[in-house]
Amino acid sequence: MYDVVVAGAGPVGTAAARACAEAGLRTLCIEEHATIGYPVQCAGLLSTAAFSECRVSRRSIQNTVRGARVIPSTGEPLVIDAGKPKAFVVDRGILDAEMARVAADAGAEFRLKTSVVSIHGNRLVTKGVQGKEEIGFSLVIAADGVRSTVARMLELGRAGSILGGLQAEMSCDADPGFVEIHPHASPEFFGWVIPSGNGRARVGLCGEGDLRERVQGLARDRGDGSAVVHLVSGALPLGVIDRTYGRRALIAGDAAGMAKPTSGGGIYTGVRAARHAAAVAVECCRKGSFRDTDLARYEKLWKEDFGRELAVGWALYRARRELSPADVDSVIGALRDPGRVEDILEIGDMDRPAALVRRLALNPRVIRAAGILLAGGMRAFLT
Repeated sequence: MYDVVVAGAGPVGTAAARACAEAGLRTLCIEEHATIGYPVQCAGLLSTAAFSECRVSRRSIQNTVRGARVIPSTGEPLVIDAGKPKAFVVDRGILDAEMARVAADAGAEFRLKTSVVSIHGNRLVTKGVQGKEEIGFSLVIAADGVRSTVARMLELGRAGSILGGLQAEMSCDADPGFVEIHPHASPEFFGWVIPSGNGRARVGLCGEGDLRERVQGLARDRGDGSAVVHLVSGALPLGVIDRTYGRRALIAGDAAGMAKPTSGGGIYTGVRAARHAAAVAVECCRKGSFRDTDLARYEKLWKEDFGRELAVGWALYRARRELSPADVDSVIGALRDPGRVEDILEIGDMDRPAALVRRLALNPRVIRAAGILLAGGMRAFLT
């Protein structure tokens, strides 16, 4: 009998497992794949704050980024140079494995090649290398990704939108200090070129179709060759599920649709949610009460922490889909103004964009260019 069973051994799951084990809870973390960290399903760009949340060494860092270039379809790029580290390009296999080791050192047990089959009350049925098992638990923390088995079984809803993602790591002449953002590479979201060091870059995008052709087009437009070193595919959940708790379960990270709609990153929000889930698990185990009214505190905690940021991001994402290519170029042009670049450098935050949206919404030129975007973002900010 375990106090907590964590489904999924990515950064969100291992952060939850570590926090529960450090608090003295008997914790089991199960993972459907044979190796933690693989297959890789992430661009591997973490803000400095997101990396800090992982609470591990710097061994996984491959490159440090200080800014971004936003590339319009015509005209000059918008260049944002912070002059200091803003993000790290990491090897997700190394990062995930280290987070799991730290959780194991704290006392969490791990079981690989094991997946959830069904849930009955406080019994979890799994299948894997040890055959079919029934595992007793007090609470489940579901961090089992965009197609969460646990969330689906408990009928807690699904993300508002799910985009496909494809990324190729290839030889590429990219400035190691800057990420490139290509809004026109994928009209539903955007494309990116992330320098990973040693003359390589990760060229990818998220969207609703023709992903391979779009990635090939992005690489071709940059004049890069087609020597692909590594290919990664995945899915991006945007828009939080209807309810992130219920029936002895707490749902965190991609399983709950907590990826940031402005960037697609999910580690910052997911790991913070994992710690809120662990805190509630500790409270419930100490009280011996696991009613939905007890679990509701988890949703209150994460919403107070970053819920408004996700709401603003979701509104911006939906509004962005209404913009024409000319509208997008107009927005980029308006943001190129030195005053707006200064605003971005002063209060821009990859993980918490709401403050910047509010500042930009006060500027007449930006309002004219990005009215639909800012209107959507401000409605979310004010509600």
